[in-house]
This record gives sequence, C-alpha cells and structure tokens, in this order.
Amino acid sequence: MTKPLLDRHLFGPGPSNAYPEATTALGYPLLGHLDPAFIERLDATCEGLRQVWGTNNSRTLPLSATGSAGMEAAFVNTVGPGDVAVIAVNGLFGERMCDVAQRCGADVVRVDHEWGQPIDPERVANAHPNPKVIAAVHAETSTGVLSDIKTLGKLKGDALLIVDAVTSIGGIELLADEWGIDVGYAGTQKCLGVAPGLAPFTISDHAFDRRIEKPQSWYLDLGMLGGYVGSATGGGRTYHHTAPVAMIASLEAALQRILTEGLDNVAARHWAAGTALQNGLEEQGHKLFAAEGHRLPELTSVVVPEGVDSAAVRSYLLEHFNIEIGAGAGKYAQSVWRIGLMGPNANPASVALLLNALPEAIAKA
Repeated sequence: MTKPLLDRHLFGPGPSNAYPEATTALGYPLLGHLDPAFIERLDATCEGLRQVWGTNNSRTLPLSATGSAGMEAAFVNTVGPGDVAVIAVNGLFGERMCDVAQRCGADVVRVDHEWGQPIDPERVANAHPNPKVIAAVHAETSTGVLSDIKTLGKLKGDALLIVDAVTSIGGIELLADEWGIDVGYAGTQKCLGVAPGLAPFTISDHAFDRRIEKPQSWYLDLGMLGGYVGSATGGGRTYHHTAPVAMIASLEAALQRILTEGLDNVAARHWAAGTALQNGLEEQGHKLFAAEGHRLPELTSVVVPEGVDSAAVRSYLLEHFNIEIGAGAGKYAQSVWRIGLMGPNANPASVALLLNALPEAIAKA
C-alpha cells in the first residue's frame, strides 16, 4: 500500500507549500500542447509573468525546466568565449553564476562580498570598464540577504544586467523595467507557491538583439524559443518542445491568485510575516545571520546557538511538528538555519507555529 503524503509545514529554503489553486490546477484534465485552449492558457501565463516581473518584455515565458536552467539560459544566450562577465558573489548562487559563465567560456570578473552582506553596487559596476554582462542575485537564497538591484541597474552602463530573482519573484517588489534588468530568471517553487519545475524568464528586446546567435544549448536557445510565445513577439507559433501543460496550468492559477490579492498586498503580507518571525526569534535570544537592514522577509537566516546540534533540531521539528526548516549553505551548513515564509506560508499562523515549536526542539533535540 502506498503511504499517504505527510502534511509537512515547509519552512525551508526549498519548495514552499503550494497555493491551493495551483495544486488544484495540477489535477485538471491534460490538454495537448498544441490545443488552442492550452495556447490561451500559455498566453495568460506569460501575461501574468510580465506583471510579477514588472516588465513589458514580449519574451517573458515559463521555461520548461527549474530555476537553475533559467540561470543557464541567461548566460548561454548572452556570453561566449572571451566575453567579460562581472558577477557579484555574496552567497552560493552568485558562485553558481560564476561556474555557469565560465563553462560558456566567459572571462569572469568575480566581485566577492562577505556572506550575509548585500552586494555593493558601485564596487560591482566599477570592477571592469567594459563588461558584456553584469550579474547579481536579488534575494540570495543561501543567506537570506536582499541586495539593491535598482542602484546596480543605474550604474551598469552598456552592460546587460542579469538578475537572479528566484526567491524574490511573487513575494517582494520586483520591477525589471524600472530597475534596468535586461535578463531575469526565477523559479516557481518559492513565493509563487507552485511545484518546482518551471523557470519564469524574461529578456528585453535590447538584450535579445545582443544575444549569442547560436548558443551551445539547443534546448535553451532563446532565438528558437521566440515562437514558443507566439503573437507576443510579433511572429507566429513554432514548435520547439512539448510544453509541460499541467505545470503551466498550475502556474497560471497561482498567478491569478497572486494578482487578485494584489502585488502590493502580497509584498506587505511577506514583510509582515518575516518581520514578526525575525522579531520573535530575537526576543527568544537568537542572532540573525543576514545584515540588519538587508534581511529578506521570505527567508530568515538564523545563527545556530552555540552547543546546539543543528541537524538534531531540524530532525526533531520534522518528526514532532512536521516542520521542515533548512540548514545553511557552504561553510555555514552546520552553523545557520534558513527558515522560509514564502507564498501561502507568509502568514501569522506559520510564524506562531514555528516560534512555539523551536524552543522545544532546541531543548529536547
């Protein structure tokens, strides 16, 4: 007999609990990927993504892969051998950007920052006189830090600005056009409250015109994917791959739910929940890892108290409360907890549940 699914409370840096509308949509009868009814769904999804990205870019679409493929698509389409890529690194995903860009043959200029600190836009912008791209993470999932992309966009000069918005999209303010983001990628599993498997992606016309004409990846070639978004690009539909129709229906439903609530209201809800959690943790004597004034509301990083077994506490929470929180990343894997309040989890009940359970877990683990 198949075991029933556990009613987990997912408070980690990975997948959030899905919005009910998104879960329901996953169970819709499947449409063919060329069915006119699905094409309408895809168009509606792309339009919803434009709104949460804060862009008018016609080439805004859900790539049929996870957010990591979104990262790869951003780089394989914009940098090739010898191109200079300035990359801000203040956590694991900035490091991953460097790896991907190097695999494209780019000359990577890495601008390191202390983990737990935001990027310094001026230092990043001044790292090279004429880079092809400048790249940074808006909301660093590994540390819970929010960085100032708006200022970096003002300082980018002629470079294309690539931004990782995996943990920010659908949760906090994101204004791609206003901030000068040329290429952006994200994931569905965080604040959008959809199962992992799609990468919301956007590229400006200016960046598209400067793309690599024939990138190393056939699957992630944005030139070939142009027809995937059809009339939005001013052209006809072309077949590129079989779209994941159930995932796109789920994303469409979640976007409708978010836009009905209102982006400002969604952001306010995330900020209220995150602030309440962080205040509560400090009242319990915990030290927060991310720099004050630059802490994400949707992902709180907490220093594991001295003498406390991080893994044991996380196991106790999982076993006794069905609460999953995340370990830290890199050299902070055992010394930091990452607690997510994303999408439907960004609410007072989730804050109370975690704050009530954590002291018991620390005492008994």
